[in-house]
Amino acid sequence: MKRHLALAVLSAVLAFGTHASAQTVGIATSNPGSIFHNIGTAVANAANQAGLNATIQPATSPNQYIPFVNSGGIEFGVANLQEVNYALEGKEWFSGSVNPDLRIVGLVMPLVEAIFVRADSDIHTIADLKGKPMVDGYTAQNTILPQLDAMYATAGMTRADMQPVQVPSVVAGADAFIAGDSVGFIFAHGAGKVREADAAVGGLRALPIEATEENLRLARQFWPVAFFVELEPGPNLPGVLEKATYFAYPQVVFTHANVPDDLVYQMTKVLYESKDVMAKTFPSFNNFNPDDMVGEIAPSEYHPGAIRFYKELGLWKD
Repeated sequence: MKRHLALAVLSAVLAFGTHASAQTVGIATSNPGSIFHNIGTAVANAANQAGLNATIQPATSPNQYIPFVNSGGIEFGVANLQEVNYALEGKEWFSGSVNPDLRIVGLVMPLVEAIFVRADSDIHTIADLKGKPMVDGYTAQNTILPQLDAMYATAGMTRADMQPVQVPSVVAGADAFIAGDSVGFIFAHGAGKVREADAAVGGLRALPIEATEENLRLARQFWPVAFFVELEPGPNLPGVLEKATYFAYPQVVFTHANVPDDLVYQMTKVLYESKDVMAKTFPSFNNFNPDDMVGEIAPSEYHPGAIRFYKELGLWKD
């Protein structure tokens, strides 16, 4: 299936390339409605305004398109750092498929995530989900199950404590919730699909996590790069009804080792200089701090073209 997907995406890239200039670059994203599609669209818009002629190429999920970026089938992608690290080393759902040519362009704002339920339900905490029908499976998006495991662990539960509702992806999980098949769904704050669900059911509640050292330890057993972020209610955060803490982890724009240094340098420059442009496309970029694009990413490495840009700015420390 991965091979068929790769060939389909490659065909799309080649077809586009016949009508575009040699400067056209592709950015792999997940499906419309997802956080990575929103991020990729914002990055592509900024790149286009800077003269890079970027186009997005959606696929079901990062675990499908990360290996395609590694192979050189497309120049850039957006994903979470943990999944890129797993792919790089061939661990977890990438077992037996090492992707050694993945390289990081830069860190963007963290992905802040929650389990959402109806605002008018009697579910106010993650523990209240026990025994209820809840989305599970995620056969096309392996990254979601350990994130659910991490959240449930902070409430002393496992996925076995819920009645599983099998879905292939986060978008399908949100659809199952809207249809009434599940009492909740997992998604990133600020994503278009969350706003759609909020409107469809007459309001959402995002279930918080208590920010303790023990809860962080429990969460990191399943998702090593996890941390907690405090959010306040706002127009772009449906479900956040009061100040509360939620599960978070780093997001990245990434590439492969053989993309020319000058092209990666240009993309890094676009990211660093285009916060306002990207925020107009996707408001979550208001939380993006360009000076935080350099950070701890091990075992991943930065692309030399990105390093050159960061050294010129004085952000790079050997």
